[in-house]
Amino acid sequence: MIEQAEVYVSTWLLSLNIGNWVANFAFMLCLTMILQLIWRYFAKRTENVISKTSNNWDDIVFYGVNKPINWVILLMGTSMSLRVVAESEELVISDYLPVVQKVAILFIVGWIFWRLVYKAEHTYVADDAKDTTTVTALAKLAKLSIITIITLSIIQTLGVSISGVLAFGGMGGLIVGMAAKDLLSNLFGATMVYMDKPFKVGDWIRSPDKSIEGTVEEIGWRVTRIRTFDKRPIYVPNSLFTTIVVENPSRMTNRRIKENFGLRYKDIKQIEGIIKSVREMLENHPDIDQSQTLIVNFDLFNNSSLDFFIYTFTKTTNWVLFHEVKQDVLLKVADIVIQHDAEFAFPTRQLHLNKDDHKMLFNDNHKHESSQYDKYEKYEKPETAK
Repeated sequence: MIEQAEVYVSTWLLSLNIGNWVANFAFMLCLTMILQLIWRYFAKRTENVISKTSNNWDDIVFYGVNKPINWVILLMGTSMSLRVVAESEELVISDYLPVVQKVAILFIVGWIFWRLVYKAEHTYVADDAKDTTTVTALAKLAKLSIITIITLSIIQTLGVSISGVLAFGGMGGLIVGMAAKDLLSNLFGATMVYMDKPFKVGDWIRSPDKSIEGTVEEIGWRVTRIRTFDKRPIYVPNSLFTTIVVENPSRMTNRRIKENFGLRYKDIKQIEGIIKSVREMLENHPDIDQSQTLIVNFDLFNNSSLDFFIYTFTKTTNWVLFHEVKQDVLLKVADIVIQHDAEFAFPTRQLHLNKDDHKMLFNDNHKHESSQYDKYEKYEKPETAK
């Protein structure tokens, strides 16, 4: 198609009889610049219209073809100008121009598809309602396919047999597979993560089997990057996720409040009223999920306290908001205990003595004090004598 257009333009230039090849070359460059200006004007108007639509795909397609079409116009104009010069001066470059043009067109086609994938990925990753992990995986797969297809097409255009390349690739793949089994295991591990979706980018995950806890920042084909809560990055090979247990707290539906409280033994008559008031407080609390389990019960005669506990769930799963709700609940429990003239217990011990033990302790203390007084008198006597 390009060659036919060039032949038509060459014939058209000869029919115009502009002059020598210099004039033809200059005319083609001017025509190319005019076409570029026309396209830029059209692209600007099109962009203004597309920006007002709610559909994302028109933005993606326009982004993919806008700059490449500008380069196609430049490539066509430059190649036609060079072809006119080469044919007029009978230069050897005219034999290589068709191959160079085909390779350049293939690069531009690959660039168009690459821009389409890039724009689509960033558009849907920015949309919180979409599964960003799946979008990223499909984008990586599409980019890999584009590179493979364009590379094979360029090799075919340059005159190299693709069948030989594929045969070599089959044997080479076997050798590479044996030498790089760890790399392949990480690749399959990434594939399982993308398919099973135990976590996605932005999730908070942790593993009880390994010292791994943090927020997932990127799921690559070889490693997954996790940012710990002290802002250190951890790079975990994807093959590890096929052998360890992964916990995903980001997908919890509620957060739990489970606390024990100890009252003094002298407050045993008030404990039933305290438990009833605490239960009523939790049942009427706006941030407690009433559809989940709610328990407030006396639990244990402890060594120094009468223990009761609360077991309930908040509506929010946000870490900061959860602690605000928990603080409010604990302070209200403290107010209820005070309202019932009770107090929280702390570890204490009482020592009970009978009358004989009390007399013995008194006599021992009296003897101790007397001996101390005698020592004092002995020390003061020389001063008194003077």
